[in-house]
Amino acid sequence: MAEPVSELPARMLEFANVVLTTRDEPIGATPRETIWTHRQTTLYRYRSSQRSHAVPILLVFALINRPEIFDLRPGSSFVEFLLAEGFDVFLVDWGTPDEEDAEMGLEEYICDELDWAVRETLRASGADELTLLGWCIGATLCAMYCALEPDDDGDGRRSSVRNLVLLTMPVDGRDSRYARWIGDESFDAERVAELWRVVPGWWIDFANKTLKPVTNFFTTYRKLWQSVRDGSIRRDAYQSMARWVADNPPFAGRAWAQWLRMMYQDGSLTTGRVRLRGRRVDLGEIDQNMLVVTAGADHIASRAGTVPIFDLVSSQDVTDMARPGGHIGLMAGSGARKQIWPEISQWLAERSER
Repeated sequence: MAEPVSELPARMLEFANVVLTTRDEPIGATPRETIWTHRQTTLYRYRSSQRSHAVPILLVFALINRPEIFDLRPGSSFVEFLLAEGFDVFLVDWGTPDEEDAEMGLEEYICDELDWAVRETLRASGADELTLLGWCIGATLCAMYCALEPDDDGDGRRSSVRNLVLLTMPVDGRDSRYARWIGDESFDAERVAELWRVVPGWWIDFANKTLKPVTNFFTTYRKLWQSVRDGSIRRDAYQSMARWVADNPPFAGRAWAQWLRMMYQDGSLTTGRVRLRGRRVDLGEIDQNMLVVTAGADHIASRAGTVPIFDLVSSQDVTDMARPGGHIGLMAGSGARKQIWPEISQWLAERSER
């Protein structure tokens, strides 16, 4: 039945109201306390009276977008779910890089910020070991941290990582859609970084959206309009995700250029040619219990770009979870709470006792 014309103005007003008030929707609302800060990086610990597992979890997201995707909204929060399962949950927030951070490279993020976040997680929790759980670029940073060859002082804190959980992680992106644009050696990422200093988040977001332009620039709003018309709109669900998607911090220029070259141009991560402060990043050094989760419809980090890690690590306990879903939807979609989250929680629980 056709919608009465008289109702159209009210529907249009509601549609506009949903879109225009999205930035007011709260996200990341689970209570937490600041444990440590350095430069732009902050380590948080989530409050809980139900901690029953001996091994804490340190959540690590990408250098783009915000880590609140782990804690989107009540009822759809992975953090909330883990706390209810008895885990001690920490989160590292990379903050908002500015001009002073333009020269921060992957070595600063991995050898300093992530290493110190591991140190402070162990100190605050009183544990000897932890789980590193990374998502997207955050997963790659976690893998690289565990892959650092020992220095003169031995393994350092990376040996305190008992479990390594890698969600939709890019390892070799040379066959990805990104590589069609920036994979050629003629694309001078260093020059772009030099000109911009910090790469604007809006620019990276626009590039990501053009990978699926119809979906991102049209279908999203068509579906929203349809849900408004038929009365099925869930404002909190739409607005929390839309707010998160629209909040894009800049990317420190030097780290961005290193990431593009390593991931999309020379494939140096999988061939052991990456060095951070003179230490080789050798994926063969990874010997932690390892869980790798891939999403079948992931156009950012396809399964083909993740699976090379299975042939490179030394881990004896390796679990491969190949599931349907998209790069973000797999973990933050409406079905995640009943599908992938319980599987991850069970895997962690079996490996998080003394």
